[in-house]
Amino acid sequence: MRRPGTAVYAGLLMGLAAAAACKSSTPVALAPGAVAPATRRAPVTDTYHGTQVVDDYRWLEDWNNPDVRKWTEGQNAYARAILDHLESRDAIHARVAELRSDQAQSYSGLKWRNGKLFALKRQPPKQQPFLIVMDSPAEVTNARTLVDPGFIDPSGGTAIDFYEPSGDGKFIAVSLSKGGSESGDVHVYDATGKEVHEVVPRVQGGTAGGDVAWTVDGTGFFYTRYPHEGEKAPEDLSFYQQIYFHRLGTSVDSDRYELGKDLPKVAEIRLDTHTGLNYVLASVQYGDGGGVEHYLRAPDGKWRRLSTIADQVSKAQFGPNKDLYLVSKKDAPRGKILRMPLAAERLDAAETVIPEGEDVIEADFWEADPSPVIANSRLWVPYQAGGPMNLKSFDLGGRPQAGPPVPPISTILEITRMGDDVLSLNVSYTTPPAWYRLSLRDAKLEKTALASPAPFTFDDAEVIRDFATSRDGVRIPYIVIRPRGSAGKNLPMVVTGYGRYGVSETPFYNRLVRLLLDQGVGYVETVLRGGGEFGEAWHEQGKLTKKQNVFDDFAAVLKQLIDRRDTSAERLAIMGGSNGGLLMGATFTQHPELIRAVVSSVGIYDMLRVERSPNGEFNVPEFGTVKDPNLFTALYGYSPYHHVRDRAPYPAILFLTGANDPRVDPMQSRKMTARLQASGTTRPVLLRTSGNSGHGIGTPLDERIEQDTDIYSFLFHELGVTFQPPIGQ
Repeated sequence: MRRPGTAVYAGLLMGLAAAAACKSSTPVALAPGAVAPATRRAPVTDTYHGTQVVDDYRWLEDWNNPDVRKWTEGQNAYARAILDHLESRDAIHARVAELRSDQAQSYSGLKWRNGKLFALKRQPPKQQPFLIVMDSPAEVTNARTLVDPGFIDPSGGTAIDFYEPSGDGKFIAVSLSKGGSESGDVHVYDATGKEVHEVVPRVQGGTAGGDVAWTVDGTGFFYTRYPHEGEKAPEDLSFYQQIYFHRLGTSVDSDRYELGKDLPKVAEIRLDTHTGLNYVLASVQYGDGGGVEHYLRAPDGKWRRLSTIADQVSKAQFGPNKDLYLVSKKDAPRGKILRMPLAAERLDAAETVIPEGEDVIEADFWEADPSPVIANSRLWVPYQAGGPMNLKSFDLGGRPQAGPPVPPISTILEITRMGDDVLSLNVSYTTPPAWYRLSLRDAKLEKTALASPAPFTFDDAEVIRDFATSRDGVRIPYIVIRPRGSAGKNLPMVVTGYGRYGVSETPFYNRLVRLLLDQGVGYVETVLRGGGEFGEAWHEQGKLTKKQNVFDDFAAVLKQLIDRRDTSAERLAIMGGSNGGLLMGATFTQHPELIRAVVSSVGIYDMLRVERSPNGEFNVPEFGTVKDPNLFTALYGYSPYHHVRDRAPYPAILFLTGANDPRVDPMQSRKMTARLQASGTTRPVLLRTSGNSGHGIGTPLDERIEQDTDIYSFLFHELGVTFQPPIGQ
């Protein structure tokens, strides 16, 4: 859902000189003779609660239809006829490849087991991250590669979805999937990197994800299991996730069912094991953005429910003793931390150890997001402060302790325990990701060797946090990264946003922002309702019947940038993906006059049909369902596909999708493209479908470079930016 040169150059074309070099001009004609393929209309009428809705392009939903595949090929050919002939495309490709493919390694997903530190390492020009192991962060140069998807599949199409080492570090369970599908089988490797034992199929999916948790003795693991063929109807094979147990050295057919038959169709499960006791924790989310319940398996093998959705416990983890620590939002929308004994039968036995504060406790359902960590009799709690983050320390009784300072306008991407120490992955808009070791001695962050070097600086740029006022008076934060001294100078700008699931938009180091700044283009990130930057109340104000608030928030930022002459409508582009693609569609259908160009990736546009796709049903808790009259009215009220107007002055639009996307059905992009091309809009509407990718997760490096080249060639062309290679390229 979100988400980088070997040449070192002496100077950068920035400031007024760069601004002068990219003055807006009338874009040249787009590939004379290139014509969008004709799309036949085949109207289908649905009636929702007395409202008739006509869908002219329902036929484009069926990917198994040869006509749909032929239509997609025609759209790709049309897009290529335009994108391949844009000015400076070759130079832009070279610069993107340099920024994406330099030797600046990065590390993520750190896990400490029995004196060994495991990590996923990204090392261009390798196409995919690979699994390594080392003795400590200081020993990274001696790290050994355990699992390299590029060795398994030289095409670059195989990716690691997740991995989990056993408690003793002797075995590692690794989920591998192909082609961006995120549909993964779990393979088991030993400490030398040799594949051993059986392959466990259908553990990971692009809808509910997947997970494993090892037994304390390392002889087997609990895992999430999707239905196998014949167990459910074909259309239900991406639902009904359950928990099973596999013992190493035995047939998968004999695996033992544990939990899940009574869980909802859209259950999403995360698993954890107590490192010293035979307890297993299962956290179950009811669809994307829905409520969470927690279940505990005792050493006697019996499961019991610890909390219900009404308890609003977003995260639970084992403590150092026979207890659990839980983050609850009940009567505390910014979060509080509870502690309860493992033996307790009910959540009523929990006590509050850290009450709700001014900032928001960061503790999402997903494992990859930062959450409180317990180490050396301390609670290390990441807090969200409206986008930027900070880190606070408490003793196990909740009393504040001295904590390390976190740089301003920065974030914590991950935080994990390493023995008695804590490792934190920190990043900002202008400093690349680096893992820091928390020193309990002097409460300082000590940078480790697990860091991405900075191939350039942002000394010529300024990072500004500002606020716009939305239509209902709510203040909306946004971050601007631009050349120093360029406020009010009508720069070309690219604005992005998300606003969904309670997911926080935090500072992130994006190498391609350098690509924009080098051309005198500003970059803006918005903090919209629907996210989690200000707690659950902020999330609630941007979901279900209140989703329009998100679009109003985004439009308020665009209008303020224009009113202040930081940019103008003719020099303004917007860019987003997934739910951010919905944001793009709603913005250009509601406010086409505000923007010149749009890049929308793997987006959602037909809100009346989204829940009919496998992953769409998981989104019902966030978006709602057409089965409910009030929710239908809200969905139909902003659905971009249903608000395309004939002969409206829409901006130039580039849609991107992946043929293997398990999260957002590519038919969304197909139908929206067809409707816009038929609207009579005079600017280009392009659809680029990648056959070797999905939602973006697991996309090979070479394909990322090609996608980025198309995106920035398109944006620079539409914004009238004359590309100037940086000095030294």
